[in-house]
Amino acid sequence: MRSFEQKIFPYLLLAPTLIIFGLFLFFPAVNGLWISLTKWDGVNPQKFIGIENYVKLMSDRGFWESFFQTILFTAISVPLVYASALGLAMLLTGERKGNDFFRAVFYWPTMISSIIVGLTWRFLLGEDFGVINYLLTAAGRSPVKWLTNPNYAMGVVIFVTAWSMSGYYMVMFVSGIKAISETYYEAARIDGAGGLAQFRYITLPLLKPTSLLVIVLSTVTIIKTYPLVYALTQGGPAGATKFMVQSIQETGFQKNQMGYASAMTMILFVLLALFTVLQFQINKGGEQDAD
Repeated sequence: MRSFEQKIFPYLLLAPTLIIFGLFLFFPAVNGLWISLTKWDGVNPQKFIGIENYVKLMSDRGFWESFFQTILFTAISVPLVYASALGLAMLLTGERKGNDFFRAVFYWPTMISSIIVGLTWRFLLGEDFGVINYLLTAAGRSPVKWLTNPNYAMGVVIFVTAWSMSGYYMVMFVSGIKAISETYYEAARIDGAGGLAQFRYITLPLLKPTSLLVIVLSTVTIIKTYPLVYALTQGGPAGATKFMVQSIQETGFQKNQMGYASAMTMILFVLLALFTVLQFQINKGGEQDAD
């Protein structure tokens, strides 16, 4: 009887979570895979067509452009978010006067709807009505096409994304830094280690689990970015900031090609899964260095 309880009871405790996970995550994922193998407009009966959607994707230039733009956007945004969040955490960790206030200030953008963030920066950076261009004009400078020039638009989207997300991950780093015992730093100072050496050999290695969490979560969030970018540039100019999620949304809900959009979603899912596994392998699951 005791052996039975030891084997079955843990699964009974997990049952509610497993049921919720199955209904809202596993089943939709499997259903999405099935839909990707069909031709479906969202209304009429589904027609099974096998891998035709995936074959069509191989030659879809628009999809692959959005795919590589998403990769570029993610490759630049994730390190920027990581570095800015860690930098803010290092500056604002401690008992210095005003730290609590500034942590609240930098966290505040994460509490705003991403659509509002996009519209606010669109108001600031608009070519004809933007506040920043108005100030440049008043100073005798020419207005800058922040959102209508492809060379600037991607940079603006990356900057606004980092601005809106850094405060959230800053809180994680602050918690991780506070969890590091002060005795490590005291021993390092006795051995003559300066601030940079302490950061390199103590702070970074002991923040490895937090770093992994920040990198994985920020990558997933950034790859799935849609409302902020749409409110800011609507994917323009000329598709320069059109990413995978927007392509999926337009294909599924504007063109009514649900099966084809589901195939795109499966590609996105595989991309996220591969990156997550790669990060765990590189960081050894977030384990701290033994030395």
